[in-house]
This record gives sequence, structure tokens and C-alpha cells, in this order.
Amino acid sequence: MTIYLAGDSTVSDYDGKAAPRAGWGQVLGGFFDDKVVVENEASSGRSSKSFIDEGRLDAILKQIEKGDYLFIQFGHNDQKIEDPSRYTEPYTTYKSHLKQYIDGARAKKAVPVLITPVERRRFMAEGIARDSHGEYPKAMMELAEEENVPLINLTAKSKALFQELGPEGTKDVFLWLEEGEHVNYPQGVEDNTHFQEEGARRIAALVIEEMKELNLAPLKTRILK
Repeated sequence: MTIYLAGDSTVSDYDGKAAPRAGWGQVLGGFFDDKVVVENEASSGRSSKSFIDEGRLDAILKQIEKGDYLFIQFGHNDQKIEDPSRYTEPYTTYKSHLKQYIDGARAKKAVPVLITPVERRRFMAEGIARDSHGEYPKAMMELAEEENVPLINLTAKSKALFQELGPEGTKDVFLWLEEGEHVNYPQGVEDNTHFQEEGARRIAALVIEEMKELNLAPLKTRILK
């Protein structure tokens, strides 16, 4: 069976020129046996709207088959109100665009799974992890209930992880590098949205945890112990 991933830069693949930057979708396949294929169609900068407008959802729906899965994570770029090509309003256009993914997958007898957007690295002065996606996670959860779609609450899971790790510990999850630490980032980098490879694996592990809790069969039986 195949898992297709629709999402943004936090999910997408990166080549060696961007290393150690990685999306959680890039490492997800390592959690399954060889009966599962992960087709990562996520792309940097996309929202639920622009992904559709560019024909990326249609491309997935031409390939997806009965028994496959479509994992859907958007929210980071849907927030960009200054960009009408990407912006969606949480309880109206965001939900209506997400429903197109759900309907498309179901029309092909595939299983849609909604994933709330992974949190950014944001902390209050006292070290408390902050919400960074406004009403978008709540709107997605509302849609999942309305449409009876499995939902992975990656927003809550990642926020809990970041709270546990704290402001310093999360630097090892996100793309934080000192000057001269990596050849691809000679000046260093402080990125509070994207992940290092090990961080991407930790986020993917949260997705796997939620999959187990949802009891997504038969996919659950293909998770490596």
C-alpha cells in the first residue's frame, strides 16, 4: 500500500544541498516495513489552496488507488493573509479546500487522514511553548468530526514535545546551527519552522504514535516494532 503526503515545507523532501534540513515526510518511510511505500508530494510554501490550484492534488488523485492513504497537513502557509494565492480563512475556505482532498481520496476508495499543522518553535519569556497556528488546528478538527475522517493532532503532540524539551532542547529539533557547524550553512542558521534530520524523525515518530492510537488498520500492522 502507498501513503501519499500532501503538505508544505515541514513535510517535504530536501536534497543534500539543504542538509541537514529535512521534513518529517522525508523520514516517515523508515517506520514501516517494505510493504508500505511513502510518496511524498509535499512541497515548500504551499497552502491547502495553492497545492490544489497548482494541480498537485489532481496529480496525486491520478495515481492513488483503493486501499492507499492520503495524509494531509496544511496550515503554515494558509495563515499568510498578505498572499491571496495561499491564504485561506480557517472556518470557511480552509475547510472547503481540505474537503476537496477528503472527497478526492474517497472517490478513489483511498483513506484520507487529516494532520493538524506541526507547531513552530515559539516560547513565551518564561519558557512556555506557545500556539502558533491560531484557529487552523481547531477548524481542521471540526472538519474531521463533520466528515468522520481520522485525525492526527500533530499540533498538540508537537507542542507537548517542545514544552518538554524547552527553548534550548528544541534547537536540536529545529534547524539551528552555529557558524561553521555545517558546510551548507557557513554563517549558521536559526530556523524556528524547519527541522534537522533528527528533529524530523522525532516529529515523524509523533505521527506514528497517533496512527497507533487511531488503530489505522491495515496500515498499523506495517509499522516496525
